[in-house]
Amino acid sequence: MTHGKEIITFKIDKHLAKLMSGIENRSAFIRTALLSALEHLCPFCKGTGVLTPHRKGHWQDFSKQHALSNCGECDGVVSECEPHS
Repeated sequence: MTHGKEIITFKIDKHLAKLMSGIENRSAFIRTALLSALEHLCPFCKGTGVLTPHRKGHWQDFSKQHALSNCGECDGVVSECEPHS
């Protein structure tokens, strides 16, 4: 193992391998893609794309005092705190 670095390997299908065949430095490309994905990780599903029953319960509690709306600039979904009664 290289000092301070860890080697991680994973399998990809033939289609993805073909798409990546023209990339000069695939390791750097994959590192950059992973860092970008990790910087934009969903705080609720932790990147799985699925809310577990336990996390869904937390979301339901949270959503009782927060409303979802669309951003007027980018049309993305935003969470807004509702005033406490």
